[in-house]
Amino acid sequence: MFRRLFIGVAISTIAFSSNAQNGSLPQSPTWTTPDIDALAHDRHGTLVRHGRVLMTATYAHIGPDASDPAKRYAGNNLACTNCHLHAGTKKFGIPLFGIIDEFPKYSARTGNEISIEDRLNSCMTRSMNGRPLPSDSDEMRALVAYVGFLSTGVLPGQALEGMGTGKMPELARAADPARGEMVYARACTACHNADGSGVQRSRGNPALGYLTPPLWGNDSFNDGAGMARLINFANFVHFNMPHGADYLNPQLTLDDSWDVAAYVLSQARPSKADLDRDFPDLLEKPIDAPYGPYADTFPALQHKYGPFQPIREALMRLRAQSPQRTK
Repeated sequence: MFRRLFIGVAISTIAFSSNAQNGSLPQSPTWTTPDIDALAHDRHGTLVRHGRVLMTATYAHIGPDASDPAKRYAGNNLACTNCHLHAGTKKFGIPLFGIIDEFPKYSARTGNEISIEDRLNSCMTRSMNGRPLPSDSDEMRALVAYVGFLSTGVLPGQALEGMGTGKMPELARAADPARGEMVYARACTACHNADGSGVQRSRGNPALGYLTPPLWGNDSFNDGAGMARLINFANFVHFNMPHGADYLNPQLTLDDSWDVAAYVLSQARPSKADLDRDFPDLLEKPIDAPYGPYADTFPALQHKYGPFQPIREALMRLRAQSPQRTK
């Protein structure tokens, strides 16, 4: 959820999906995102266009101040494109292209198989700090149609470059929020304000959304969101921020990216209930989940800020000792 913040890294540090790294799936260097303006103005085209509008102006149609009270699903005035940059089409900006055929898929967070609708509702209840969209609602059907449209021309199982937030080298130390505060003051306040409140499109009217989103506070993502995890957030920062930066044009060092991410995540934000129910198999819980319980004995503070390699190694040993994994 951050159209602006910080960024970049040399392309040699970028990691694609594990399947792509192993060379086990075909690559298509000529594949490009499809042109929504080329769609016919038929039922399908209308649905896809509505999905894109919901991506870019979420706050206006299903936000907490939407004109129809029954449509107020999001709990903040962010837009989906604040996280899924360029309406889900930017490499390493958590793109949505090429993912439709991954579902249904197993989710470690729920311990069950989930649908694309379930995954979108995870964003609704965490990143948007709201409530689920009904699976048969016009809004859900439009969002699913848009995500499907972004996979036009992608073969089932094909690995595309630029997925997720990228993967930069981790620090051998804990990320430092105090140092990150200095980085934030230098690199981020111009877009996000010193108090992390972002810049509203219409001053005093958050219902019209943000030019640059709030990074903490009541109108930001909650503590159960994927962006509340340091590895996700730091990589997003490194590969996308500040405005104008990308993975070919780095503007922050690795240390600055980790530390400023730690500073942002050290600030107060909405709290999601029942986070202790996430990841029923604790051995599958991400090492940077900032909330317990954990399978290992490392403190929550280390899970939040690192260093992560000792946790990773401990979990590997625990998995090796787990009877259900050694059968």
